[in-house]
Amino acid sequence: MTIVSFAAGLIVYAPWLIVLLVVALVPAFLSEAHFNALNYTLNYTKTPERRELEYIRQTGASVETAKEVKIFGLHGFLIGRFRELSEQFYRANRSLAIRRAGWGSLLTAFGTLGYYVAYAYIAWRTVRGEFSIGDLTFLAGSFRRLRQLLEGMLVGFSQVAGQALYLDDLFSFFEIEPEITSPSAPRPFPAAIREGFVFENVGFRYPGAERWAVRHLTFTLQAGEVLALVGENGAGKTTLVKLLARLYDPDEGRILLDGHDLREYDLDVLRSNIGVIFQDFVRYHLTAAENIAVGRIEARNDRERIVEAARRSLADEVIDRLPNGYDQVIGKRFKSGMDLSGGEWQKVAIARAYMRDSQLLILDEPTAALDARSEFEVFQRFKELSAGKTAVLISHRFSSVRMADRILVLEQGQVEAVGTHEELLAQRGRYAELFELQAAGYR
Repeated sequence: MTIVSFAAGLIVYAPWLIVLLVVALVPAFLSEAHFNALNYTLNYTKTPERRELEYIRQTGASVETAKEVKIFGLHGFLIGRFRELSEQFYRANRSLAIRRAGWGSLLTAFGTLGYYVAYAYIAWRTVRGEFSIGDLTFLAGSFRRLRQLLEGMLVGFSQVAGQALYLDDLFSFFEIEPEITSPSAPRPFPAAIREGFVFENVGFRYPGAERWAVRHLTFTLQAGEVLALVGENGAGKTTLVKLLARLYDPDEGRILLDGHDLREYDLDVLRSNIGVIFQDFVRYHLTAAENIAVGRIEARNDRERIVEAARRSLADEVIDRLPNGYDQVIGKRFKSGMDLSGGEWQKVAIARAYMRDSQLLILDEPTAALDARSEFEVFQRFKELSAGKTAVLISHRFSSVRMADRILVLEQGQVEAVGTHEELLAQRGRYAELFELQAAGYR
């Protein structure tokens, strides 16, 4: 309302002042908008480098990498790479800042010149007697005030426009639809799995990959069965587990649960009935109790359930030695934290699977960091506690997979053989070859 009132007064007395005002302010506004766009483009195009810069900073300063950085003398290499990337950012931002300051100064000077031309115009018409002293006072005050208001409004618009460029990225992110979703009318999940899981000619490859991770995969995981997956690295064992948990959907074929496609069940309910511990499990820098409770986070206040899960995985022996027991922060990120060995961390991670108390239990290389005695104890306990449950076990140690009801041998994403330990040895195939190679190392 103020801007409209002042502008109306100027138009009545001296319309040319409005033209001068536009000429003085608009170029600077357009320049600012232009450089806002350039600054956004610079940040957008340099995103990979900024991520690399942050990664190098974390690598050089994190607890997880400290040992190797010191032993291998990586500090010089990391500092050099950090400095190189930082210099690139500095030079690019400096160049943009210099151009922005140069053009800003020039256009500001141009605007100031227009401001004084307007004053000179008002004074000249007053000297000629066309304006009275009162007119001069009104016009000069109105022009000055209108210029301030418009300048402030244009600066505000420029700032909003600059931030809107980043908001557009944010809203574009919000608009991304998940590829793995629940059906609109999901099928009720079975209270107890009766038939099991059936893979029917399943094929899958990761986004952007040319090679199939698994293909023509056909087998049955029967209810109440302990199935071991064996194969060399890259054979598709972990991919199979991810498909079971619907972290991905097959590109070919389908997976059935009790005769129905997994995609017919509610995603959250399906995953709540599956307990998975991957070999690259996360080490949460939380208390020991919370580290176990992440397996069923809604039950994090159920201390009895947490203690029982720890007992099942043999993590209770580890936690009992901690100064504050289950309330002890583990990991060295925080001052009060205590770090655990790899094997101790692994027992805590396995406790998460027992905490979940799901119908399907999946252990992906669960004992990779355990010594021989601990591994034997864990698998003996696992065999006892998985009675009546469906379980999938992935391991490179043949002493571990022997306890499974059946063993599935994968090669290049396909089922090469299936049977018990004795049956597979009798077939003299890849399983027997790998078993002999591993056994030879103990002779």
